[in-house]
Amino acid sequence: MANELRKSPGSPTSTTEQGAQATLLEIKTRHDLSWKFCRGKNMGICAKLRASSWAYPTAVLSLYGFFANCRVAEPFLTPYLIGPNKNISGEVVTNYLFPIWTYSYLAFLFPVFLLADFLRHKPVIVVQGLFLVTNYVLLCFAPGLPAMVFLQVNYAVVTSTEVAYFSYIYSVIPVENYQRATGYLRSAMLVGYTFGASLGQVLVSLAGIDYFYINAITLGNVSVAFLISFWLPMPQRSLFFKGEKAAAVVPQSQQEGPLGLDGPEEPVVEKDEAGSVKEKMEHNGSAGWCSGKNVATVGNLLWQSVRESYSSRNLIYWSLWWALATAGYVQVFNYIQLMWDHIEPSATSSIYNGGVEAACSLVGAAAAFSVAHIKVTWDVWGELALGLFSAIGTGAVFLMALTSSIWACYGAYVIFKSCYMFLITITTFQIASNLSRECYALTFGINTFVALSLQTIVTFIVVDEAALGLDIVTQFIIYGSYYAIISVLFLIRGTYIACINRRNPEHTETKEQESSVEVISAERF
Repeated sequence: MANELRKSPGSPTSTTEQGAQATLLEIKTRHDLSWKFCRGKNMGICAKLRASSWAYPTAVLSLYGFFANCRVAEPFLTPYLIGPNKNISGEVVTNYLFPIWTYSYLAFLFPVFLLADFLRHKPVIVVQGLFLVTNYVLLCFAPGLPAMVFLQVNYAVVTSTEVAYFSYIYSVIPVENYQRATGYLRSAMLVGYTFGASLGQVLVSLAGIDYFYINAITLGNVSVAFLISFWLPMPQRSLFFKGEKAAAVVPQSQQEGPLGLDGPEEPVVEKDEAGSVKEKMEHNGSAGWCSGKNVATVGNLLWQSVRESYSSRNLIYWSLWWALATAGYVQVFNYIQLMWDHIEPSATSSIYNGGVEAACSLVGAAAAFSVAHIKVTWDVWGELALGLFSAIGTGAVFLMALTSSIWACYGAYVIFKSCYMFLITITTFQIASNLSRECYALTFGINTFVALSLQTIVTFIVVDEAALGLDIVTQFIIYGSYYAIISVLFLIRGTYIACINRRNPEHTETKEQESSVEVISAERF
C-alpha cells in the first residue's frame, strides 16, 4: 500500500520528486548552455589568437622566453659546484671548467647562426629547449668532474642558439608589429629571469632549501619551455638561404630602406599528375638550396651584407664598442659568483646572489628603457656617452676587485651591469636603424663572434690553467684595466667629435635632422 501511494501521481511525495527532477533538469540545462557558451567563447579567443599574423607566435615565444629564463638555480651555480653537492674546488671551476664553455661557445656560434637561418629558426629553438633540459638533468643527477665538463659543452650549445630567439619572431610577423613584439619578448625574458632569481633567493634565504632542489625546480621550468617550443608555427622564410627565384630579388629588397624586408610571397600554383591543383608557397629555404648556383648566391649575399654593414665609419666605431665591451661584460658576468664567494664564502655565510641578479635586471631594464625617451643626437654625443659610462663601469669593476665588503661588491656589480645594458641598447638601435634586416642580423652575428673571440683570448691568457691561471682578484683587476682602455679610447674619440660639431653648428643641425628617425626608432628596442 505504501508503495502504491508513493507511486501515485497525485501523491505529495510524487509531486515533490517531480519538482526536484525538474529543478535538477533545469540546472543541468543551464550548466550545459553555460559550458557551451564558455567553451565557444574560449575557442573563439583561441581561434582569433591563431588567426592573428603576429599575436599567436609572439604569445607562444613570450611564454617560452619566460620559462626558459626562469632559471631559479642560475645565481647559485658556483656555490652548488664548489659545495658538498658536487665538491669541486674553486680553482678547478675558475681555471678549468668555465674556460671550456668559452671555447665551445666560440666553436658553435657561427655554424649555429647559419644553421638557424637555414632551418628557419624553430628547430633551433626546440634544440635549445632540449639542451636546457639536458643541462639541468646533468646538474641534478650526473656526478663527477667529467660530467661537469660535458655540462659546459652542453651549455655552450644553449647560449649559441640564443640567436634564434629574436630572429624567429622577425621572420614570422609583419614589420609593423616589430616594435610591440620586441617589447613583449624582452619583457618576458626580463620577467622570467627576475622571477627566477627572486624565487631562488627566497627559497635559499627564508626556506633554507638545498641547492639540489633549486636545480630540480629549474629543471621543471625549462622542461615546460621545451614543450612550449613545439607550439611555435614554422616560419616560411629565412634571411640568407633562399630559393633561386627568391634570392634573385634580394638586392632589390635590401634597397628598400632600413628594414629591407621582402614583400609578401606569392603562391605558386602547380598541377600534379592526377590533375588536381595544389597551392604551395615558394619560401626561403626551399628545395634547390644546395645547388651550386644557390650556394654561390648565399655567399654573394653574405659578402654584400658585410660590405653594407661596415661601409660607414660611425657603424664601425659602434660595432667596435659592441665587440670590446661585450667581451669584458661576459667575462665579468661569468666569474662574478666566484668573486662573491671569495669575499664572502657561501659555505659559512648567507648569500644574496639571486636578489642581486633580480635587482640588476630591474635597474638595467629601466636604464635601457630610458634610452627610448632621451632626445639626444647620438651621432654627435653617442661616442662620448660610450666613453663616460664605460669609465663608470671601469670604476665599478675595480671596486669589485679591491673591496672586502660583499655589499660594496654587490652594488658595484649592479652599477656595472646597468651601464652596460644602457649602452648596448643605444648601440643596438644606432646600428639597426641604418641597416636592412639581413645586414643587421649579420652584423649582430659578426659583432658577437668578434666579442667571443676576444673573450676567448682573454680567457686563455688570464684564466686558463694552461697559461697564467691567475686568481680571481687579479683577474678582475685586469678586467678593470681592459675597460679603462675602452673608456679612454672612446672618451678621446667622443670629445673630438663633440668639439668638431660644436665649432660647426650647421653640421650639428644636419646630424640632428638625419638622426631624428634614429632617435624615434629606439623605441623598437
